Amino acid sequence: MATPAEWVAGARPRTLPAAVAPVAVGTGAAAAIDRADLGLGLLALLVALLLQVGVNYANDYSDGVRGTDQVRVGPVRLVGQGLAVPAYVKQAAFACFGLAAVAGLALSALSGVWWLIVVGAVSILAAWRYTGGDRPYGYRGLGEVYVFVFFGLVATLGTLYTQAHRVTGAGVLGAVAAGAIASAILVANNLRDIPTDTLHGKRTLAVRLGDARTRSLYAALLALALVCGVVAALVARAPWALAGPVLSLPLTIRQIRLAHSGATGRALIPLLARTGVLQLLFALPLAIGLALA
Repeated sequence: MATPAEWVAGARPRTLPAAVAPVAVGTGAAAAIDRADLGLGLLALLVALLLQVGVNYANDYSDGVRGTDQVRVGPVRLVGQGLAVPAYVKQAAFACFGLAAVAGLALSALSGVWWLIVVGAVSILAAWRYTGGDRPYGYRGLGEVYVFVFFGLVATLGTLYTQAHRVTGAGVLGAVAAGAIASAILVANNLRDIPTDTLHGKRTLAVRLGDARTRSLYAALLALALVCGVVAALVARAPWALAGPVLSLPLTIRQIRLAHSGATGRALIPLLARTGVLQLLFALPLAIGLALA
């Protein structure tokens, strides 16, 4: 039976910045036009965090029952390592999805944006189908697309729209930046797992691209985020928002160097962990700077 600490580790806390960053940027973009609502922002954050933890447990369950996680390095795998009963991990995933749905309903009701219920339902379905079901799209190289869309565009612009009831240029650019770094987190994870994913027939984008091109993709995503952050600050006429790209630049360079160092296996674990740190270092100053516009 898994211990509480193992359940927490199985939720993969290092990936949670992917949920925090887009909500922060969306709220900052709303504040830039004097439409921020902290209460709605906190509800959006709750939805994003619950979806992130839910998808992490769902991936643990689905990869575990398929045998994909048996020989991987990296975070705790509750099912793959035999730490928890698979059915319990599946129940934990659906409990998170259910709570996310409740919080999403409250967010839709309080903001008056009822069509977000449909977006939320699609988000939950996509979270499960990433590695679950008979044709998981994460096994066909589409995981990064899911992350970019739902933890970039949907989370950022959904947060912005519930508060401002409109979409802004700075919000779109911030959404692209948030999605790019969130996708880079998955790229770093899948780069590390290329050997085992190949062995088990999991055709992630990293497996399809190969080692060298996956490392280049990681660098390109971080560079895209920096460019979008700079342009968002200029579009919003928010000079303080440049703090996001500027403060995150040294770590970005360090991460790109590590990605191209040839490191493999456990040596790539810091690449994943520090990409989450990078996302917060980029997004939070950007959001605050937009709010000061």
